[in-house]
This record gives sequence, structure tokens and C-alpha cells, in this order.
Amino acid sequence: MATGRKRSVLSYIPGLTNNAVLRLIIFLSVAYVLMGLTWGVMILVYQDGANFNQYFIPNIAMPSLPLFKSHWWTILTCGLFNFPNGFWELLSNMLWLYCFGSVVQMLVGHRQVIPLYLYCILAGGIFYLLAQLLPGELGKAPAYIMGPRAGLMGLAAAAVTLTPKYRFYLTETFSIPILVVAGIFTFLMILASGYYLPVIFMLLGGGLMGFGYIKLLQAGYRPGDWMYHFTGKVESLVTPDENTTRMQRSRNTNQALNKMYEPKNGISQQRIDDILDKINQKGYNALSKDEKDVLMRAGKE
Repeated sequence: MATGRKRSVLSYIPGLTNNAVLRLIIFLSVAYVLMGLTWGVMILVYQDGANFNQYFIPNIAMPSLPLFKSHWWTILTCGLFNFPNGFWELLSNMLWLYCFGSVVQMLVGHRQVIPLYLYCILAGGIFYLLAQLLPGELGKAPAYIMGPRAGLMGLAAAAVTLTPKYRFYLTETFSIPILVVAGIFTFLMILASGYYLPVIFMLLGGGLMGFGYIKLLQAGYRPGDWMYHFTGKVESLVTPDENTTRMQRSRNTNQALNKMYEPKNGISQQRIDDILDKINQKGYNALSKDEKDVLMRAGKE
């Protein structure tokens, strides 16, 4: 039975509608595959990756501070892509995303996961840029940085903030506290940072945003709702609404019926019906000249 409610394209994929963690994993994985295919094609065509590094990486990965002004959008895109030759890094990132993201989603709902992730990416990028203002070697950063590390750190901080006593049960009798898992994760992220202080600051920024986002939720604020309002309006422009379509069809039908029965050349439908009844009863020749003129004028409409 049709309810008249719009259905998103994503609703046709089982388990995806209310699972933001799965959406993120799918999106980041697809983005990685597309990046890898592009990189592979460039290697085949040009026999090296110089063109890929020249034209693609600078427009997706976050550059050092001097180049950021002309590539400002990379503060968000850097957290949505992984380097194309880093499959194992992608795999580990997705496992951490599932680990911490599932806890957050279970406790505050799926609508908070994606906004939280994006806010953490943004905060991590800001901290990354600010750290480069430090003097000398302290502010030294990689030429380009890419990957969801700030978003993952934010999800880890959010999960710990929500439930610091949570435990991951591997068997019925063996479990690991979330604080231990988060500690191992943080250690591995710092180890993978190359000990660049701006990269460590990026992790710090993501973690602080994750903590702050949960505190805002607990205070009654919904900092991510505007994203869903915006995407809902965009989706309504491209997704047909059954109720709207049905109402439009009914409106068109009523307009056609009204036009059919509206007075023709100033002659009411009742007047025409009376003349037609007279023809049925007595024949056309029984009509007066005036009635014949009325019938003729109505037929010209």
C-alpha cells in the first residue's frame, strides 16, 4: 500500500538507510577505488605517476600552509580520500571507523555520525594549519596530507566521551575496555604521523571536536541537523513525491472537467442539455429558430 512518502535511492540498499557508519565506509571505499583507477590509468598512459601527483593530488590532498590559500577546499576533501597506493591503510582505517563509529551510532543515533565526522575533519585541518605557524622545525609539515585520521580520532574521542566504561566483547568471557582500544588507536596514529607536529595537532583537533560535539549533544544542541535539512531539500528537488504527483494529476483532471462543463460562448450547460433532451423527445425539427441558433453557437466552441 503506497504511503505517499518519498523514498531515497539509498533506501533500496538493505541496512543502509539508518546506518551512517556503513554509508561512510562505502563512500570512502568507493572514493579510494576511483582514486586508484585514476592513478592506474595515469601510470599506464604516461609510464609514471608524475602527472597524477601534479594534477590530482594538489586538488584533493591538503597542502602545506603557503599553498593552502589557493587550495582552500582541500581542508575537507583531504579527509575523504586515501592515497591510492595505501590499501592496507584504508583497510585499517575502515576497521577503526567501524569500531568507534558503531558505538557513537548506537548511543546517539545515525544522524549524528556523518556531521560529527565532517566537523572533526574540518577541525583537524584548522589545527594542522595553525601548527605550521610554529617556528623552525616545529612547524614543518609534509608536502601533502590525505586520509581520515582526524575524523577517526574524533569518533574515538566521541565514543569515549559517551561511554568511558564501554567494553568490546570478543567472546562471552573476554572483553577489552574502550579506553584501552582508544589508547592503542591513538598510539598507532601518532606512530604513523611521522612525528610531524602539525599532523599530531591535526589528531588533537579532531579529538577535541569529537569531545565538544558530544558535549553539545548532551546540552541539547543539534549541530549536525542543518546538514540533513539541506540534503533533504536537495533530494526533494530530484526525488518525486507520490502525494505531490497525485495532487497534480487530480488538479489537471479537475481543470479539464471544469473546462468541459464551463459555459460555452455564454451558453450554460443546462441550456444545452435542455435542447438535447427536446431533440431526443420530439426531434430536431421541433426546435425553435432561437434554440437552433443556441445549439449552433455552442457547437463552435
